[in-house]
Amino acid sequence: MSALLAKLSPPNGSKKSEKRLGRGIGSGLGKTCGKGSKGQKARHGGNFGKLHFQGGQTPLQRRLPKRGFRVPFPQKVVPVNLGSLESFAAGSTVDEAALRAARLVQGRGVKIKILGEGELQKKLTVVVDFVSASAREKIEKAGGTVVTPEPPAEQAGGSESKAS
Repeated sequence: MSALLAKLSPPNGSKKSEKRLGRGIGSGLGKTCGKGSKGQKARHGGNFGKLHFQGGQTPLQRRLPKRGFRVPFPQKVVPVNLGSLESFAAGSTVDEAALRAARLVQGRGVKIKILGEGELQKKLTVVVDFVSASAREKIEKAGGTVVTPEPPAEQAGGSESKAS
């Protein structure tokens, strides 16, 4: 078995030998090593193919002033109008799973907000991340309830002074 392993080699032509630059005229890559003569591309490493490279000039995106603020971890909030909840059966619980099953919410890692557009005639229990004031009023007027997660409590001891 080991004799067979010792004779293993890649197929002919599959391994290409490395270019040996600057090894004399007979190699075809002697003297200028395939870079032609003179100029920026002959003298430097060849880092000129960058998208915004402008011949050594400071690129435009570095010359322009930077303004504004980009939220590093934005939360995507999906709006759902109150009129869309009319399709659910009276007395049912409308949560993220139910909204996804009804194809009203798509995407991963999204928060859901119920907006007050439309009317609601049924008693529903709505369990979502956010609810507008008008939507909350209309849901409760129809006899339903709204459940939203509690916002995180402020950490104790932040602004209080300690007696010493």
